[in-house]
Amino acid sequence: MSETSHSHIFVPATEPTVSSRAQQKRARILETAMRYFAHLGYEATRVSDIAQELGIAKGSIFQHFGSKDGLFLEAYKAAARTFPAFLDAPQAAIQQGFFVVVRHHLAHAEQLKREHDIAYRIVLLGNYGSDLKVKKQINRFLLDEDPFGTLAFVSMGVQRDEIRSDLDQDLVVSVLDWTFERFRDALLMEEFDPGLFRRPGEAGGKAKEDRIEEFVRVLRGAIGTERAS
Repeated sequence: MSETSHSHIFVPATEPTVSSRAQQKRARILETAMRYFAHLGYEATRVSDIAQELGIAKGSIFQHFGSKDGLFLEAYKAAARTFPAFLDAPQAAIQQGFFVVVRHHLAHAEQLKREHDIAYRIVLLGNYGSDLKVKKQINRFLLDEDPFGTLAFVSMGVQRDEIRSDLDQDLVVSVLDWTFERFRDALLMEEFDPGLFRRPGEAGGKAKEDRIEEFVRVLRGAIGTERAS
């Protein structure tokens, strides 16, 4: 039989099936781990408990993620990817400009936490409760992937002449990411953990809307142009 006559023979592709099963198993591990990390925290979460719930060997989890740190890092990435990007805002807000979009996301912070509660808890753990080694990996992920679309958002602000073009764009991205995230977390966590972002005993003071307006005003003063004033 010639080589050409074999061309019609179908050879089952088994590898994609194996790969698909592995991906499904990895997804189940990650989903379960995210629930554990979110409700127990990093230290109290045990890989053996996750394995027992899933009915698999602990070594199988390490085979997929390398270590507990590796598992948490992947949980953080998955959590961050579920958050809306800055430009995932109503078109009306985008048309009104950069700082209106910032105000919109802050005003809807409670909705974000309600709809992404597990993801939000994990991002909080990564941002405020991880050690230096994990934090370094998180920062690398945020720089490489930019899951919140901060660079595109800042570029929009520069194009609209709302954000200063004389500043290094990476600096503006860092300022926005850090200040926005910390202020949003302060708004959300004040009710649950008052001492996390304020000094113990310090009064809440202004209403949420007033605090948001004050934050936007300070941010505009730091990175905004005269047109944005």
